[in-house]
Amino acid sequence: MYKYDHYDRKIVNQRVDQYEDQLNRYFNKELTDEEFRPLRLQNGLYIQRHAPMLRVAIPYGLLSSKQLRTLADIADEFDRGYGHFSTRQNIQYNWPKLEDTPKILRKLADAEMHAIQTSGNCIRNITTDPYAGVTPDEIVDTRYIAEILRQWSTFHPEFALLPRKFKISISGSKHDRALVKTHDIGLELVKEQENLFVNVFVGGGLGRTPVIGQLLKEKLPIEHLLSYCESIIRIYNLFGRRDNMYKARIKILVKALGVESFKKQVEDDWNDGKNSSNHLNDKEINRVKQFFTSPNYETVESIDLEDQFREDHNFLHWIKRNTREHIKNGYRSVTISLKGKKQTAPGDIQSSEMRVVADLADQYSFGEIRSTHEQNLVLADVKERDLYDVYSVLCENNLGEANIGLITDIICCPGGDFCSLANAKSIPIAKSIDNLFDNYDFLFDIGTISLNISGCMNACGHHHVGNIGILGVDKDGSEWYQITLGGQQGVNASLGKVIGPSFSADEVPAVIKEILNVYVAQRDSEEELFIDCYNRIGLDPFKEAIYKN
Repeated sequence: MYKYDHYDRKIVNQRVDQYEDQLNRYFNKELTDEEFRPLRLQNGLYIQRHAPMLRVAIPYGLLSSKQLRTLADIADEFDRGYGHFSTRQNIQYNWPKLEDTPKILRKLADAEMHAIQTSGNCIRNITTDPYAGVTPDEIVDTRYIAEILRQWSTFHPEFALLPRKFKISISGSKHDRALVKTHDIGLELVKEQENLFVNVFVGGGLGRTPVIGQLLKEKLPIEHLLSYCESIIRIYNLFGRRDNMYKARIKILVKALGVESFKKQVEDDWNDGKNSSNHLNDKEINRVKQFFTSPNYETVESIDLEDQFREDHNFLHWIKRNTREHIKNGYRSVTISLKGKKQTAPGDIQSSEMRVVADLADQYSFGEIRSTHEQNLVLADVKERDLYDVYSVLCENNLGEANIGLITDIICCPGGDFCSLANAKSIPIAKSIDNLFDNYDFLFDIGTISLNISGCMNACGHHHVGNIGILGVDKDGSEWYQITLGGQQGVNASLGKVIGPSFSADEVPAVIKEILNVYVAQRDSEEELFIDCYNRIGLDPFKEAIYKN
């Protein structure tokens, strides 16, 4: 993984010094709330419903075991002993004291981490496939490209105050696990005869106005990646709306102009790359690429786990749901669920659990951990012969839930329990749905299905692209929930459709149960996925069953 050089350390430490001075001036009433607001946002600090919230950057979701232990130490020393992994692969602390935030930032800096550009109207954390570098369907390892984008976008002087926040995601596999079509810029890496190109999507996004991104530039040579992205963001910066924050995202500009008109402005500014000296040459690519070489894999034989552990059904279920094929024979990638009855909220992790994962990473996975936009963690390089030992430790520490991709693997924002923007609580809804399922056989029977919950239209829980989406809404001061069906991520990304009038919190579990009953009754075989069944039969059968009374 990338290691800071002296420039990185100097920049990050200077930023902490600047922020500490700004905070002291705020405490001394030399800065008003309004003057301090953009300064704290530049350092990942929000003021939430009950306390400040600090969002820490985890670039493209990659962590070392040392960094994860630092996050655990911060949780114990400055928070309430836990952290929350978000859908941007970052971690959030919900209870830090404002006066302690410089100490937290210094502790992060010592571990080569920061909270820069995790909030505010700037280019946010670059996200990518959590299985980059180890997945068999990979075309290009995206990690070094993501790091190049991170270095380019951090403190970019022209784009420090955009009309609104700006998100970039990158995929380099046949299956998109980075939601590239729901980002302001989505980048799809492709290869032709060993030459690297980028398909550039623009104007995607969820939130109040959900939009699937459109293809803006096909097969852009990799050397023009930065200059072309600069032109896109420059046109957005010039013409994006600043009078209405709800209409300020690039998706609104692209829709207003039309993609062809928007493309013409971008192409005129870009001028085939002649208007920028910011080209990616082999020297720069190789400078960053050297940090992402393969670890020292052993030559090991693959194991027939199903035969060896045929009596241990729980372990075999975990293998099926929580591990993935690997590019190296005899290895698998392990996804650690941060969901289920033993977790306080989806994406939450106790400091003690962080240390367990860090220890497992050191012992079994080359000291690295990845976070996912589904709010789970990954040990990317575990030998098959070590899987039972890893599983046993996870089970002993409440991390052995075998539910990756099942309906209880719920994506969920913090909602009204914490967020001052939320219309309704999200976490209690997630727990009430989770409590529906005591029978794992039923969960395994219904198979892969995504359920996403957002507490407001900002859609931090990505409810629009859940097979089942739940949105908290305010109805005359009460919390109600709107349900959508048919959303999905990936190369065939689609937005869910609202089934009808919203429901009270008490009604939601029964509605979810009815949706599943319709699916089980209507699917043409046990192999037909929920999303395929929905696409075949449409919304009406679900709607009729739910509103029959």
